[in-house]
Amino acid sequence: MSDSVSILGGYQSDFGDNLAKSGGSVESLVRDTVLATAADAQIDLTDIDTIHVGNAFGQLYTGQGHLGAMPATVIPELWGVPAMRHEAACASSSMAALSAMAEIESGRYDCVLVLGVEQEKTMPGPEAAAVQEAAAWVGQDTEGATYIWPETFDALADEYDRRYGLDERHLRAIGELNLRNAKDNPNAQTRAWQLNADTCGTDDHVNPVVTGRLRRNDITQITDGAAALILVSDRWLAARGRQPRARIAGWGHRTVGLGLQQKLDRNRESTLIMPHVNQAITDAFGRASIGGVDQLDAIETHDCMTPSEYMAIDHFGITEPGESWKAIEDGSLERNGRIPMNPSGGLIGGGHPVGATGARMLLDATKQVAGRAGDYQVSGANRVATLNIGGSTATTACFVVEGV
Repeated sequence: MSDSVSILGGYQSDFGDNLAKSGGSVESLVRDTVLATAADAQIDLTDIDTIHVGNAFGQLYTGQGHLGAMPATVIPELWGVPAMRHEAACASSSMAALSAMAEIESGRYDCVLVLGVEQEKTMPGPEAAAVQEAAAWVGQDTEGATYIWPETFDALADEYDRRYGLDERHLRAIGELNLRNAKDNPNAQTRAWQLNADTCGTDDHVNPVVTGRLRRNDITQITDGAAALILVSDRWLAARGRQPRARIAGWGHRTVGLGLQQKLDRNRESTLIMPHVNQAITDAFGRASIGGVDQLDAIETHDCMTPSEYMAIDHFGITEPGESWKAIEDGSLERNGRIPMNPSGGLIGGGHPVGATGARMLLDATKQVAGRAGDYQVSGANRVATLNIGGSTATTACFVVEGV
């Protein structure tokens, strides 16, 4: 990198908030999140040189597109500041972060706002879920699908089962861990849920089947929310004598075709089911000059469904391919384990406002390495990775965040 990129501060909204019920809107969500982010980073709004907004489904849920212009619409001090919106399904705000980093690295700008935002609770649940078909290969993967994303990740689980065998208990254990971790996160969507032995079990009344082997608590919730960060250059820090919370030490970004079967067919001879996901991870490791997963202190990964986290385990190299179950059984993923995964509660526990998820992961990684994660802090965390996927891994981004 020509100039390193540091994280000065950030903010996450309460992912348990239903904007329609609380009297909020995408406008108020953007305004409140940006103001709180600037306050946390201890900057003036006039310090912001440029803005990158991650949003996946804005006009489909609310009718409101052109969300790159929303910060200037609701915050007068941002009038005239260059801004753009990025869309890559669930990886939208990771793309916003990559673009912001490139502007800093090139020397074009020195202080950049990255904002991820999504309002999804604008219609009944089944309709809200159907909107997200837009992130799949429409007319191909969506043909005949009732619940496109549960069916997609159930098919991923089927592929694991075909190649290596898969015990559904290990998927249930992922959901249970993330819901349990979320109890300690004051912004988590499910923090107030009452959990018991049946929450992630096989009782069809408590945890009904949605499709195939996936039950309700294998699946993330429809969520409203936003997360934002201030990224700055070394030049900016030196000129002001400021110390950041963290630095982005490495990144990886890979894009493949939209179709799930495209990927499964292409990768049929690979030991890893989605090798491009592993490539994004190893690219980030290489740029961060680390040798492997054992040099991480925690991971925030994409668990839109439990099979996506099951995939992340062996694709990070925590286990050999097909042996993700070993890390689940031996406690490696617990907050006090060898490599804690989703100490925040991830998506299943924390919530998944699609366009905000990548930024939220980066913010939680920053909190961990800065020792500011509160009750979900991983003791001694100094290096945390994120893995954010869009669609059926069509867009994959990985970041390595380090303390300073």
